[in-house]
Amino acid sequence: MFYDFHSHTFHSDGVLSPLELIRRAKVRGYSALGITDHVGVGSLRRLIKEIGEDCRLARSSWDILAIPGVELTHLPPAAINEAARRAKELGAWLVVVHGETTVEPVEEGTNLAAVKSRYVDILAHPGLITPETAAIAAENGIFIEITTRRGHCLTNAHVAKVAGKVGALMLLDTDSHSEDDLLTEELARNTLIQAGISARKFKTILTDNPLKMLQRIKSVP
Repeated sequence: MFYDFHSHTFHSDGVLSPLELIRRAKVRGYSALGITDHVGVGSLRRLIKEIGEDCRLARSSWDILAIPGVELTHLPPAAINEAARRAKELGAWLVVVHGETTVEPVEEGTNLAAVKSRYVDILAHPGLITPETAAIAAENGIFIEITTRRGHCLTNAHVAKVAGKVGALMLLDTDSHSEDDLLTEELARNTLIQAGISARKFKTILTDNPLKMLQRIKSVP
């Protein structure tokens, strides 16, 4: 079973519709998939409505938990908390923040603003995250992402080391943009090994922490 809380469709920079990506994930062996297209503040209402309808149909038709969410992307840090609050209010089950990856010009302070918000669930590909920021994520129960995405994965080892030292919750996500990006056992194992994560922690990251995330999602009204 695979759990993946970060993916994109043709509503942002992915190539498939939400329903097609969910169906292909189901066939691949997924138990849960978060559809988290890139948004700013202007597109929140429309995108959450459209993705929510497709996820609802998928859940009623196939044995997969299709999770409607958003990825707040390149927002000024001062706008993140309010945008995350608004996304949850509009019906997003999951709020991901596009972290300070080293391969994009994300504004400094984004990671910190994300982990301070009670409405954020996952800090994605946080790049050279600081111990102080990781500690706040741990205190607030915000998940830190280890990613299979090319470019973003370059700092996985740093992220895993810093998050591990402070006891922050880590998840493995794909940041999928197409079917080819979806998880396989080999991809999951190799990504964690390359991040310097020991085999005894695989179950925590691949199963235990995803189940904690699902419990968090089930508390959404």
